[in-house]
Amino acid sequence: MSTGWRPELHVTAESGILDAAAGMLRYVVGEPDALEIDHWHMFYQYEPTPGAPTRWAHQVSENTPYDFYECNDVIAPVGGETNVYAGSVVASDNHVDLYFTSETAAGYSIQVARVEDIDELCDEIDDELQIDEGVNRLGAVVEDRGPLTRFRSPCVVPDWEENDNREQGQTGWLMLASSGPDESPTPVVLSSSDDSSWSVVGPLTFNGETGMPDDVIMVAPRLIRLRDEVNGEIRDVLFITQERDHSDLSGYLVGTLNGATYDVITPFQRIDYGHDFTRPRSTNVVPGVFSQDRRLRKAFIFGLLAPTGRGGDPTTQPTWEAEGWANALSLPRVLTLADGRLYQTPSTGLPNAVSESERASMWTGLCEIPVGSAITAEILDGNGNPAATIIHSGDGITLDRHDDEAVYATLTEDDEDNITIVVDGSTIEVFAGGGAVTMSSRFWPEGGTSGIRVTAEGDAVINNEWRRGVR
Repeated sequence: MSTGWRPELHVTAESGILDAAAGMLRYVVGEPDALEIDHWHMFYQYEPTPGAPTRWAHQVSENTPYDFYECNDVIAPVGGETNVYAGSVVASDNHVDLYFTSETAAGYSIQVARVEDIDELCDEIDDELQIDEGVNRLGAVVEDRGPLTRFRSPCVVPDWEENDNREQGQTGWLMLASSGPDESPTPVVLSSSDDSSWSVVGPLTFNGETGMPDDVIMVAPRLIRLRDEVNGEIRDVLFITQERDHSDLSGYLVGTLNGATYDVITPFQRIDYGHDFTRPRSTNVVPGVFSQDRRLRKAFIFGLLAPTGRGGDPTTQPTWEAEGWANALSLPRVLTLADGRLYQTPSTGLPNAVSESERASMWTGLCEIPVGSAITAEILDGNGNPAATIIHSGDGITLDRHDDEAVYATLTEDDEDNITIVVDGSTIEVFAGGGAVTMSSRFWPEGGTSGIRVTAEGDAVINNEWRRGVR
């Protein structure tokens, strides 16, 4: 009997434990506003069974990033490898490279596998754990370099023709990676002119106030580029996950990367204020269709939704005992940058995807909420009882799962009084304040969900509202 907990629009492992997102590639063919092909390729690291060697899985969704189906796995341990971990997916003019972390008894190295024609990867799907024949390993590209050892978790992005004049375009490649012991990693910057021979630029350093503790443990560094809508400058947005005693804290800084020095403009800000969003990953697009100016207007990211945190035990999640799977990825989010601040909104097509689903639901409200008043949204379980509550109080938002501590995010006077709530199986995602605040959490409603009940309190007014999905 189904619990109603498996999401329809979010990516999950069919079975096993989804450990980490690896990367997403948008494969497009045609004119920018009349695409002939628009395929979203999602790659993630997972364990088929608890403690089994980790592998890379591959799923694809056509035209929208909400209807993924499974393809063959693309990377698995070979020879003396004990695990292969997440990394980065990069498209060149005529191929796609999968950068991944290889673990052996001797340590870590960064390796690459190449796909000559990614659109053929899902032509023949095998239910057994076979690796797709269209994926060819090329070997290690980054190994121990003197005092820098144990390279892992690579993020690869195009480099600039001239860093001081980014309007000249891009050439070559940059890599951000972690190095050193697991308990005290060091982010490192590397560069390459041909995506195969890599040179160390240096350990990542910061110029300016970072907003992070001096002894912070920084993992999963990721870099995207966006043009600030206010001043027109092209900025480097640096995603960092802070590993803490009991949970991860993921966020971003805004600035400019010069060599191995990051000049900070906006110090560390949380990327999501829910219970469970961690380790954001970016989406790359095959070159040649969208102009650089268009690519710099917005970016797509997604993250891991893991209730126990990266260091917890996923087999304690109710979905593991009931259905044999654990963890999920968030919905893809559209990112824009304005005045040094990120704004996140759902990707195009979400309302229609919710309408076409069997169990997902969505509510959007354009409101006026004076401080002291509130809009309250109750997520109802299969029996019609509240399983989670979201309260917009004008100057902040609270998300309460009714089973542990509620989480809270502050809104400013400039943030709009609007809110979108998406409920899909055991996931809740909230977008508020015109994208200024997001909150993502997992929960376990009895019998699934049956709807979203919304009420206004005090002087709060709902000017317009839209509902999709479960009635």
